[in-house]
Amino acid sequence: MRLTDEQQQILDGAKGETLAKVMKTMVMYGDAFEAEKLVPITSDYNHLVTSFGLKVMSPVYDLMQQLLDAGVVSGQKFSVDPRPIDKNVPANLLQNLVFNKLMYTKQDFYENQLNKLGLMDKDAFTCACYMDEVGNKPKKGDVLSWAESSAVVYANSVLGARCNRNSGIIDIMGSIVGFVPYFGLLTDEGRKADWVVKIETTKKPEAQLLGSAIGMKVMEDVPFVVGLDKWIGTELDDSACTYLKDFGAATASNGAVGLYHIENLTPEAVEQGRSLIKEGAKEYIIDDAELERVKNNYPVVWKNPDAAPKLCFMGCPHMSLQQLKDWTDKVEAALKEYGNKKVVIPTVFTAAPKVLEEFNKTEYAVRLKATGVITSYICPLMYMNNPLCKKMPVITSSNKLRTYTSARYYTDDEILVAITKGGKA
Repeated sequence: MRLTDEQQQILDGAKGETLAKVMKTMVMYGDAFEAEKLVPITSDYNHLVTSFGLKVMSPVYDLMQQLLDAGVVSGQKFSVDPRPIDKNVPANLLQNLVFNKLMYTKQDFYENQLNKLGLMDKDAFTCACYMDEVGNKPKKGDVLSWAESSAVVYANSVLGARCNRNSGIIDIMGSIVGFVPYFGLLTDEGRKADWVVKIETTKKPEAQLLGSAIGMKVMEDVPFVVGLDKWIGTELDDSACTYLKDFGAATASNGAVGLYHIENLTPEAVEQGRSLIKEGAKEYIIDDAELERVKNNYPVVWKNPDAAPKLCFMGCPHMSLQQLKDWTDKVEAALKEYGNKKVVIPTVFTAAPKVLEEFNKTEYAVRLKATGVITSYICPLMYMNNPLCKKMPVITSSNKLRTYTSARYYTDDEILVAITKGGKA
C-alpha cells in the first residue's frame, strides 16, 4: 500500500503510539483487500454500528477507554445505532431482569464513553441516521467509514456516497485517523453492476420482499434493477426514499449488498445509465411467482408454527416520519373496518428519537396512541436477542428482523390485518 508522507508519519508514531496503532489497523485492513492506498474521509459525520452495552463486550469498552486515556477522539461527530431497551416496550418481569441485570448492564457506561469520543448528541441513536430530522445525511461523492449495513447501502445507493461494508470498530478507527482503504465500493469499477434484475410483477412489489429476493440471489454483488421505476417513480421523493430504505435493508441483510442501482431513479443510474452494467452481467427476472416462491421458502422457527402472535414490531430499519403518519391512517381505517377500537396485538412502531420528537408535534401522534400502538426508539433486533423474548411468537414486516431473529415475516397488508382484526396473519 502506498502511503502519503502524512500517513506514514502517523504510522511511525509522529502523533503518538495510540494513533499509530489505529493507523496500523487501517493499513492492515486495506492490505487484506489489496487496497492500493488510503483516502481521506470527506463526510461531515460518521455513524457507528455498536450501540449496545452488552456485558460480554468488555474488549470494546477497554479499547474505547485506551483511546480516551490517550486523548484520541473521533475526527468527526457521529451518530450510532439504536439503543437496545426501552421501558415502554412490552416485557415481563423475567424479560426485564435479563435485559437489565444480565445483558445490557454496561449501557450507561458505554454511552458515557461514546459521548466523550464524539457522539453528535444524546438522541443520535438510530440505524436510519440519514433521516433529515437526525442530521447525518452524507452528500453525493462523500467518502464514509460506516459499518451499519442498512445505512451503508442507503448512503451508497440513494445518496451516491461511497462506503464499503466495514465492520464495527473499523468504523470508529477510520473516523479517528481520518482515512479509509481505497477498494471495493469506493472505486468506480467496484460500483459497476454484476447483475441486471428485471422487475416483471403485475403490481408494486413489497419493498422488503423484493429486497430479500435480490439479496439472496446476488449476495455481495451490485445489482442494476430495471422496471422498478414503473412502480415507485423517477423522483427521489419521500415515498421513493422510504421504499428504498426498506428495500435496501433487505438486500443487505438477506444477502450482503452494499450498493444497488435503480434505473431512472438512483443518482448514478440516472447519470450513467446502463454503462454501469459490466460486460457479461448475469440476469435475474422477478415476477409475482418468484416473489411468492421466496416468501414461501422462509423458515418458520417458532416452536409452535400455529401460535397466536404476542407482539408485532414495525421499523427495522427505523420508520420515517411519513411512514408513521401513513401507518396512523391505515391503522385507524382498518380498526374502523373491523369494529375494533385498539390494536388486538401489542404493536411497536420504532423510529429515531428525533423523528419521534417531530411526530409527537403532529396530531397524528395523539391519534396513533389512541389505537394502542406504542412508539419507541428501540432496536427490535436487540430486544429479540433476549433469549426469553426469542421464544415469543413475534411478527414483523422487516426482512432484516426476520433474518437475524425468530420473528416471523408478513407483508405490510398482512400485518395490518393481524394487528387490527386478529386471527392468523
